[in-house]
Amino acid sequence: MADVDLRKLRYFVAVAEHLHFGRAARELFIAQPVLSRQIRALEDELGVRLFARDRRSTELTPAGEQLLADARPLLSSAEALRRRVIRAAAGSDTFTVGFMPGVSVTAPVRALAARYPDLAIDLVPTTWDDQVTVLHDGRADVSAVRLPVDLRGLRVLPLHFEPRGVVVAADHPLAGKDTVRIADLAEERLAGKRAVRIADLADDHLLQDPDTVPQWRDIATEMRGDPPAPPVFHSVEEKLAHVAAGRGIMFLPLSVMNFYTRPDIACLEVADLAPTQVGLAWLADRGSALIEEFADLAAEASVSM
Repeated sequence: MADVDLRKLRYFVAVAEHLHFGRAARELFIAQPVLSRQIRALEDELGVRLFARDRRSTELTPAGEQLLADARPLLSSAEALRRRVIRAAAGSDTFTVGFMPGVSVTAPVRALAARYPDLAIDLVPTTWDDQVTVLHDGRADVSAVRLPVDLRGLRVLPLHFEPRGVVVAADHPLAGKDTVRIADLAEERLAGKRAVRIADLADDHLLQDPDTVPQWRDIATEMRGDPPAPPVFHSVEEKLAHVAAGRGIMFLPLSVMNFYTRPDIACLEVADLAPTQVGLAWLADRGSALIEEFADLAAEASVSM
């Protein structure tokens, strides 16, 4: 049975994500012929073809698609192992909390610090792209996330719901209104490289039916659902810049809207817009008394909000 070389796996993932050997080689800072040889060596070791290549394109084979799905969590686990070993060697007693924009972790962090004065508590800001990745690669012990997320390998404690609103350009026809409804936005488009009409979005994604919005305490063991598609933008600032330029509208949690105030946008309430949900996530197989204690503190803080 052949051992899989993690370096070759990293090379493979880079090519699989770019579907272009030249761009992958530049990202990895290696020569393209070297990268090609490493991929061929990996294919020889596994006894399968990972890429179908011709002069025009590079595509993943079914075997390549399966390897990509398995390689990412494997590489994340390897990175997490490296971080934990380095932390143990340094003898550092650190607890790291990830958090999404607009999600406050101040209360549970201060409560934990009061209980353990010698514990170093670090904070790591996250985005839609990496709010659970920071757990898998070892950058954070827990992460305050906006649901839904990919639940594989995680425990998630739902905390509370938060209203969302819409952000439009300051000169938008609706900018002077205090409150709008989804129907008022039907012909608008979400800001992004692939603009989507609001009217084309699924009703259950946007509309709030009070009879079907469960309370967090009732869904702690029932939460399911696929994570949202990766966003076009990687930061709130980038999203708002496109909105301000008149390139669409953006739905954001109320706390984020209140934090990022600027004169070239307007933030509006949407009467029938479904709320977003905040939760606390951690690795299912890395639980500890400290994590459980922080989860309890986060739940207490959420109830008092």
